[in-house]
Amino acid sequence: MRKDPARLEFEIQARDGSARTGLIRCGHGEIATPAFIPLATKASVRSLSAGEVAELGYVLVLGNAFHLHLSPGEDRIAAHGGLHGFMGWDRAIITDSGGFQVFSLAHGGVADEIKGRRGEGEGRAKVEISERGVAFQSLLDGSDRFIGPEESMAIQAKLGSDIALVFDECTPYHADRDYTARAMERTHRWLARCLQWHEREGPPGQAVFGIVQGGVHEELRREAAQKVGEAAVDGIAIGGTLGRDKPEMAEVLALTAPLLPADAPVHLLGIGEVDDLMRAIPLGMDVFDCAVPTRLARHGVALAPEPEGRFRIDLAKQRFADDDGPLAEGCPCEACRRHSRAYIHYLARARELTGARLLTLHNLTYMERLMAGAREAISAGGYGAYASAVLAGAAPWAAPVAATGAAAGPRPNEG
Repeated sequence: MRKDPARLEFEIQARDGSARTGLIRCGHGEIATPAFIPLATKASVRSLSAGEVAELGYVLVLGNAFHLHLSPGEDRIAAHGGLHGFMGWDRAIITDSGGFQVFSLAHGGVADEIKGRRGEGEGRAKVEISERGVAFQSLLDGSDRFIGPEESMAIQAKLGSDIALVFDECTPYHADRDYTARAMERTHRWLARCLQWHEREGPPGQAVFGIVQGGVHEELRREAAQKVGEAAVDGIAIGGTLGRDKPEMAEVLALTAPLLPADAPVHLLGIGEVDDLMRAIPLGMDVFDCAVPTRLARHGVALAPEPEGRFRIDLAKQRFADDDGPLAEGCPCEACRRHSRAYIHYLARARELTGARLLTLHNLTYMERLMAGAREAISAGGYGAYASAVLAGAAPWAAPVAATGAAAGPRPNEG
């Protein structure tokens, strides 16, 4: 691990078991951890302005080097003040390297996302992996493109993010152990190239996070954790497939977390469901990004303290047509303060943009309060009770944060 305060500092402030609160200090401010990171994949948290995202309490968003490289291009963004200036965001930004997107192209998910398709068949793209990097065909204009370790770091340098992720090969769950091992070893060689490029040409204030791969295989995760932990990185991300289901993911995270440097900030990539976060925080995870809260909002789904429904309710269902209650009782977001489930049901069924916007405000408020409650509970030594209450169906703003037997009870709604 590298210690360079000019790039990034991480201070652990409180512990409750392995759960911890901390401060990540970087070029554009401080991030209190544990924290959820909204996705600004294409320089936008969809349906919200940068100012609105800040008003919800967020201080860190995630942009994606792959998507921004394809359009509008890193040179254009750089000419407009980097990603901060381009999107009008004066707080911290982390950028994904694009590795996940490049290696997902042939499976259709990213192809559909790029082209704006909504479920009318799978996309396919020609992808050729070599030691040098990955050649692929742009699904925007059909042009031949190439991204390798140096290219990914150069894109992120021009974007001007506070934290850049190294370029890695993200293997799918169905890959066998031998392929996963070869991909992990190539990822480690790419890690060295990313760091060499960044040392020569990277912005002096930009931090770099390495990525621990290895699939579901304990010995590979162990090897990856050692390799990345010994590299000159400023933080560590956990990536790659974490298993076929939640129990296997929990096993992989439980075996990986203790292998990481104790003083490193840890980013769990692509995980953001309520129950997953409540179970990852006590393993010592610090920051999380995920498309789920905003994607659900665009499909008429609200986060809610309803564990039997996977902490979500589908407002398009007919049973909400005459429901005058809020999305979640006590939630301070605009959707819950001003509107009913019936109104948002109507908007969702009519596919009105206002519905997606209100649900995005609600879902991101829910996630912000979930993390704020976790930080408060850890500081008070009561994380176990807090997580148990949330998982049992307590709203984040109502769950107890004090240790068992302490005088403090549920927090008042902060409005």
